[in-house]
Amino acid sequence: MKTVVGLVLIVGALAGCGGGGGEKSEITLYNGQHAQLIQDLVDAFESKTGIHVRIKSNDGIALAAQLLQEGSHSPADVYVAENSPELEVLSEHNALSGLPASITSQIPSEYNGPNGDWVGTARRLSALAYNPSRISADQLPKRFLDLANPEWKGKLALAPTDTDFPPLVGALIAEYGKSATTSFLNGLKANAVLYADEEAVVSAVERGEQPIGVTNHYYWYRLRLEQGADKTKSRLYFFPNQDVGTVMNIAGAAVLASSHNKEDAESFVRFLVSPEGQRILARGDDFEYPARPGIAPNPVLPPLSQIDPDALSVTQLGDDQESASLIQQVGLA
Repeated sequence: MKTVVGLVLIVGALAGCGGGGGEKSEITLYNGQHAQLIQDLVDAFESKTGIHVRIKSNDGIALAAQLLQEGSHSPADVYVAENSPELEVLSEHNALSGLPASITSQIPSEYNGPNGDWVGTARRLSALAYNPSRISADQLPKRFLDLANPEWKGKLALAPTDTDFPPLVGALIAEYGKSATTSFLNGLKANAVLYADEEAVVSAVERGEQPIGVTNHYYWYRLRLEQGADKTKSRLYFFPNQDVGTVMNIAGAAVLASSHNKEDAESFVRFLVSPEGQRILARGDDFEYPARPGIAPNPVLPPLSQIDPDALSVTQLGDDQESASLIQQVGLA
């Protein structure tokens, strides 16, 4: 389940103090990433170390809110998120433990938390799915902002309550300011046909219900894997010239400040960014780009150098609070 509604309440969710618990040979993982990817990583980690990982999976925003509510009573040792804003809001409330340089130095600093309390694990890009039977490639918008123009009324699939949408709004705020972003979102509201999540957006475009749809790149690649490349009718489009419509988001991992088993928790996070862990991420069906240099992504993915995405910093993308409020304010959630 994906939702941004809880995000506007997340700041007020911080709970009181107290003690947690933990077993030396077991850690608890709050997982907001894709379930199969994490299971593959956990299986490899358990086999390598003998440390058992208890997995609690949910939407990343919901888990971040739960962690703030649980406070120091949380049973969680590690938190893994799809997008950096969930990690940043926990960092702002001192809910994360500082990570040693032996972990953070394995990933370029621009993909890590600025306070040194979370580390990037994967990179993902926003994009457009489009159906060539409904629209030709040369008719696609050159800028993301063009989607607010009247010509796209009723032709755009959008999932504004999906967790992946607020970081895109955050990128717009960083690039153009709140006023321009509000105007854009109002235009988007007038034009878009709304769907529950980005998987539904990609499926709708694939069926030809809508010519185009806003999504993260990996949803389209998963659909392509499921259907077969030769049977997939839709295509994926990346906005050119470092346009905000193809912004890079960072997935990441952190150890909770309240963890009573930080040694094993750090071992798991270290494994996620290790060459072995990053190769598992790259070879699976998750279709994200590894964060670690020197690890080739899934061979079906285009090189990032060919895409030239908008690479705003995690600080610029922020904690999604303003984005979520704005999404609600204009009536998209």
